[in-house]
Amino acid sequence: MSAVQNTKTPSKPLSAKAIEAMKHSSPIKADVGENSGLRVKCGSTGVKTFFYRYKSPVSGKLTQIKIGNYPAVSLAAARVELEKLKTLRRSGVCPKLEKQEKEQAIKAEQERVVKAAKSKSFSIESLVELYLSEYIEDRYITDKKAPSKKKKVAGARKLKGQAEVRRTLYGDAVRVLGDLPADQVTRKQVVDLIMGVVDRGANVQAGNVLRELSSAYEFAIGLGHFSDEFANPALLARASLNQARVKLTSSKGKRVLTDKELASVIQWLPQSGFTHKQKCILQLTLWTACRSGEICGARWQDIDLEKGVWSLAETKNGAARDVQLSDQATQLLRSLQVSENSVQTYVFESPNTGKPIQQKSLTEIKWQLKNADRLPNRRKYSEQQKWPDDMQDWSPHDLRRTVRTGLSKLGCPADVAEAVLGHSPKGIEGTYNLHRYEDECRQWLQKWADYMSSI
Repeated sequence: MSAVQNTKTPSKPLSAKAIEAMKHSSPIKADVGENSGLRVKCGSTGVKTFFYRYKSPVSGKLTQIKIGNYPAVSLAAARVELEKLKTLRRSGVCPKLEKQEKEQAIKAEQERVVKAAKSKSFSIESLVELYLSEYIEDRYITDKKAPSKKKKVAGARKLKGQAEVRRTLYGDAVRVLGDLPADQVTRKQVVDLIMGVVDRGANVQAGNVLRELSSAYEFAIGLGHFSDEFANPALLARASLNQARVKLTSSKGKRVLTDKELASVIQWLPQSGFTHKQKCILQLTLWTACRSGEICGARWQDIDLEKGVWSLAETKNGAARDVQLSDQATQLLRSLQVSENSVQTYVFESPNTGKPIQQKSLTEIKWQLKNADRLPNRRKYSEQQKWPDDMQDWSPHDLRRTVRTGLSKLGCPADVAEAVLGHSPKGIEGTYNLHRYEDECRQWLQKWADYMSSI
């Protein structure tokens, strides 16, 4: 039977005694008089429920809304609530519809709070770590055939590339934006991050940071960490930087320091704001013509100070070679060996990480020295430490190019000068001429070191 058919026609007001006597088979009881519309029914479990039955002013249909269960809600309390609901109805509001709207609003607010908490916990650092640990780097998963064993899954990059991507993202993206919720980072914040890297003269690094951060976002989007409406802020930033024609690639280097400029650099370097280890790296770049990254990673076990030879196993072109050390370079390394007590693995080891100091630290400090007046007070440099106003810009790689040019100016044969730089001969000559010119390299690097002393 329907609720209407199963309702006993009321003859007198509801009473607590009548409600208590109701059973599952009892008809729905209705109140009378000013409390008309208030009804109570007994469910199959014996629970008695108050509800208000009325004609909705919105839809014009008979509607009912639950008031509460008896005896938790007394008859008197139900009548008070009934009057409130009737007042709403008389004002043109449907009580049930309003209740549903309130419940939906509460649910939406709860979802918003949960989403905000989840968003806050999924920060840029979380995003980066997800990308690195689940995609870029090697990882181990449970072997289904042998649950007690772990199966290695190769990462998207080789070991050296894995370390480089981690360094790239943590060195800039996490350092600047790490604590921010990943879904709240804006295009402008990413643009500001990239321009900060560009401002320190590291355009290629800026491009690397933007590319890897964009890929990290795309990886997380693919895994469903963001809503369908989410737009990758790194991609938006790339479009803005392209429109502004910001160059994020390297330009073909042509900068060579003149003898006058080289003399100024040599004179200023000892008192400059570079750290002691950074000064030594730059000085060794001038004495060996090696890449600054190679010098940063130099290991004591590869250096023979008695013979004046540094065995360089890892090079850009993959070919191992011996770097000949001038007397000046050997003397500098001896002083470092004494000061570092030769316990460290790397010549230029970071005391915090036990790993080589980062090559990018050179360009970062250089930028600070050139822009000392823009730094916070706690990072101020003295006038002697700052980049001289009359000194044109140069990069560590410009020093390597300056050595190569200087060797030619001194009369060094091209084959020997290229061997000093570690360049392999091209074409047929590279196939048949395997001479390494080690003695010649030693001779000409000593001439170059003496020449720098003379200027």
